[in-house]
Amino acid sequence: MAKESMKAREVKRARMSARYAEKRAALKASGDYSALDKLPKNASPVRMHNRCKLTGRPRGYMRIFGISRNVFRQMALDGKIPGVTKASW
Repeated sequence: MAKESMKAREVKRARMSARYAEKRAALKASGDYSALDKLPKNASPVRMHNRCKLTGRPRGYMRIFGISRNVFRQMALDGKIPGVTKASW
């Protein structure tokens, strides 16, 4: 499980990225990189991390399902994901 503070930090980054998205696009289009550099660093969408929706784990993230590989494996073994059969993991 990820710490609550780490999850909160990701939520804060997402809000800040959404707030400055239009301004960043306008500055990039005009080529004003000095003004773009003065924006908050967390306003960049590149600083966002993909996290598991259930555990908050940042590593082993499967984008199609929105969960980490560990949770995917457990859900597949429990039969909660249709069409997935245990091969040789």
